[in-house]
Amino acid sequence: MLDNKSATIAAPQDQCKDNAFQRLTQENQEKITFDIVSGETDPDAMRIKRKFERWANGEQDTDEGSDEQPRGEHQPFTPAFDFSLIDNPTPPSNIGLLVVKQAAQWMQETADKPVPQMLFDCLWFEGELCILFSDSNMGKSALAVQICESVASGQAIRGFRLEAPPRVSLYLDFELSAIQFAVRYRDTNGNPYHFSPNFHRVELSQDIDLDDEGEFEAILLQSIAAAVEETGASVVVVDNITFLKNENDKAKTAAPLMRALKRLKETYQLSVLVLGHTPKRPRFQPITQNDLSGSKMLLNFCDSAFAIGRGLTPTSRYIKQIKQRNCEPMYHADNVITCEVVKHGNFLGFDFVGYDTEGNQLATTDTDRDSRREAAKEMAAAGKSQRAIAAELGVSVGTVNSYINN
Repeated sequence: MLDNKSATIAAPQDQCKDNAFQRLTQENQEKITFDIVSGETDPDAMRIKRKFERWANGEQDTDEGSDEQPRGEHQPFTPAFDFSLIDNPTPPSNIGLLVVKQAAQWMQETADKPVPQMLFDCLWFEGELCILFSDSNMGKSALAVQICESVASGQAIRGFRLEAPPRVSLYLDFELSAIQFAVRYRDTNGNPYHFSPNFHRVELSQDIDLDDEGEFEAILLQSIAAAVEETGASVVVVDNITFLKNENDKAKTAAPLMRALKRLKETYQLSVLVLGHTPKRPRFQPITQNDLSGSKMLLNFCDSAFAIGRGLTPTSRYIKQIKQRNCEPMYHADNVITCEVVKHGNFLGFDFVGYDTEGNQLATTDTDRDSRREAAKEMAAAGKSQRAIAAELGVSVGTVNSYINN
């Protein structure tokens, strides 16, 4: 019987003990992938062994005892993977909750799938479960409606990129009544804004009264799925997450909620934007992932997240990227997007202004300095280091030292 070591010829710094072996030469970046079949008398195993030896020695790639013609020089390796090298892909294995396949098989299965397109610049891509959060009265519902209308109509918001064509969109409005929504999108003469026919607003039926919270949540998620099927929607906006789970601040309830939303997204190939709150926070502090109301478990399960911060005037806002998977971080603390909340005629929304650092958007009045000083002293009394306090308050260590000792 041929053991793995003799069947998988040792390479200088790499030896495979399983049933697959892969080697990449430094000279010509050529690649070969093959399976080793255990068993000394197995002709396939010996043929593959000889084939690899010839390849490693730079000889022509032929098989003895076969009608196969010489293949000549190996072609240089290119970034486009040659899936023909997978002569005998391992059948996928279902192990409990897991699906196990060769990495190359996963690559092959996704080779023809389209690259996700931007729905709201690089803050939200197709196929993502995204979270938008802010303090109350910051305009996140207005921005969410604006994004939903942009995606439904295929018209980009000025200053923000949109790559996807028009999509049927569901806006689950659990915040405003029908009349409150209508007032936002009428001008002073009562003329309404004409939304795209792809934009569907959804509110909770008043005819259902369920006392059991678990039953309510299950029926609500089933109803959302039914609405997606009925309308053919591919984009869903949930305003807001506290309606789905009153206790989303607890990890034990946040995890099932996010798993349910993720299942919904994957089952119907959706792009989902969920709105969340931040607890009351000092205006001088930068926004971080810790500011999402409740558990960070929500952020652990989502694909992307961004937040709205208050600027220096009553109507100024900034948008900061908190988490991303489909791109490099762009709208971080050194490059936040600045906007104004404005109602133009019959549409309330965010007007793009430009870019700035988050530090320039944070309040720096004497009152805020006093608040920082008190906060620094309280954290120091609780045993936090000056460096940790500086990171949390968004100031230098020297400033923290001054706050504590003066």
